[in-house]
Amino acid sequence: MSDALDLEGAGLDVLPDSLPERLRWLDLSRNKLTDLPAALEQLSALEHLSLRANRFEAVPDVVWRLPWLRSLSLGENPLAELPERIVYMGGLRELYVHELGLERLPAEIGRLGNLRVLDAGHNRLTVLPQSIEDLHELDVLYVHDNQLSELPEGLFEWCPLTYLNASDNPLGRVPESIGMQTSLVELRLLNAGVTELPEEIGLLNSLRELHLRGNRLGEVPAPIARLVELRLLDLRANGLTELPATIADLPRLEKLDLRWNKLADPPAWLNELRKRGCVVLI
Repeated sequence: MSDALDLEGAGLDVLPDSLPERLRWLDLSRNKLTDLPAALEQLSALEHLSLRANRFEAVPDVVWRLPWLRSLSLGENPLAELPERIVYMGGLRELYVHELGLERLPAEIGRLGNLRVLDAGHNRLTVLPQSIEDLHELDVLYVHDNQLSELPEGLFEWCPLTYLNASDNPLGRVPESIGMQTSLVELRLLNAGVTELPEEIGLLNSLRELHLRGNRLGEVPAPIARLVELRLLDLRANGLTELPATIADLPRLEKLDLRWNKLADPPAWLNELRKRGCVVLI
């Protein structure tokens, strides 16, 4: 008997009481469900549950009786809030609460000590709880398209992120503490109102992709040359009139996108990058 059941888009408005007892993976996405049967708590092997894009106005009570879940997706439902009861889900490694219209995340989220992936994108968050710095296993944070004006300093000090997407937020600045995030591989800060980059950006020695399209950068700091693993640098649609020649020293750069800036005279070293095989777009 299979341990996975995919019922995505099956048109369900009620879930049958009887499900395979050894079920580990259950996808109920894109149905018409408003509640779940209590019998679901008998699925003691269940690790992955997707309730995405249904009609839940509240998290079904039975979900809180599944503390062994490793992955829970609640996105794209008409939920009013994410309850403090999320603390019961201590085994979670992945939590998807995108497109819910959330204005806040409960402080209790910081007690999910095993959490590695948090997707809270496309909500109305104005602040992240300070307790997020207690997520010492957090690897992926997606908060794209919210109303965040800042990111907690402790986020960079205590969370071992490899991927951060905080694009489409009115951040305005990148905190100097980002230099402590030496595990970061991909950083996305598109359309975030950023006017300058701290020199500490040069300390991100694992960074491979840096996406800064649509900000208001007047210059790029010279320490960017320390990003020895950088493959992609996207500087599109900023206010740049010149570039530091140190960009040419990036040994692994494969793509440099400079379109929609105000570079009067493209520097000669761009040709050296092209000769090396780097794609340069102006």
